[in-house]
Amino acid sequence: MKIGFIGLGKMGMNMVQRLLNGGHEIVAYARTAETVKKAEEKGAEGAASLQDIVSRLEKPRIVWLMVPSGKATEDTIMDLAGLLEAGDILIDGGNSFYKDSLRRAGELKRRNISFLDIGTSGGIWGLKIGYCMMIGGDKDVFSKVEPLLKTLAPENGYAHVGPHGAGHFVKMVHNGIEYAMLQGYAEGFEIMHAKKEFNLDLRMISHLWNHGSVVRSWLLELAEDAFQKDPRLDSVRGYVEDSGEGRWTVAEAVELDVPAPAITLSLLERFRSRQEESFSAKTIAALRNEFGGHPVKKK
Repeated sequence: MKIGFIGLGKMGMNMVQRLLNGGHEIVAYARTAETVKKAEEKGAEGAASLQDIVSRLEKPRIVWLMVPSGKATEDTIMDLAGLLEAGDILIDGGNSFYKDSLRRAGELKRRNISFLDIGTSGGIWGLKIGYCMMIGGDKDVFSKVEPLLKTLAPENGYAHVGPHGAGHFVKMVHNGIEYAMLQGYAEGFEIMHAKKEFNLDLRMISHLWNHGSVVRSWLLELAEDAFQKDPRLDSVRGYVEDSGEGRWTVAEAVELDVPAPAITLSLLERFRSRQEESFSAKTIAALRNEFGGHPVKKK
């Protein structure tokens, strides 16, 4: 198949490479000419603008978007809406908020442009092992792009999960679960790291747990790699960003009256990681000193 691909970051460029390896033709576009040139070196046909990428595709066109969620996605979709024509298909494979995807699907439908929201997981390893893809939208449109999905995913690695918005909704919850899993592993490794008298080898334990243990996972394989490179993680600052999907998952849980304490606390722990020193902790220390004469550590 021949498709347009917009967004050539770490995931986007690897997805283009995997599609090219699978025999598909790609017209690629990114904000910088240098990035487009890299895609051309891999075998893609470069485009100089959104108008250019649309003009190089035969009707009905398929355009895959892989840009940061928020304004970048919104602006690009609105620009493409004025360039694409009835019967064309636009795919958002980024981490968009599912309610935005629902709205965009409706706006594009009024122009007779089909839309799929595809939650994509796999990170920088996707080129080698494939991407897990959660697809929302009309089933007949899903069927039209299925050859692309078969190339991008490992066996059993993609599924039509529901109507418009469902793909990004499922990916949102997927990332919320990821937050909680990462927090659980992190707390366990910190407890073992703190037990100095045992001098535990965290790399070896990561490797051990992946053989028959009920907590085995790909994340533990990555932990083994990380501890192999830096056994005490001395080169890593404990500052953890969040992509936004954890916040959306917690907000959705509140809206649906679903208790999600593990995911919620894992999100709050990320906020705490960004503090040089917690003012709330200072307040607690000061109050303990006031009511009980408990000692405080001075700067």
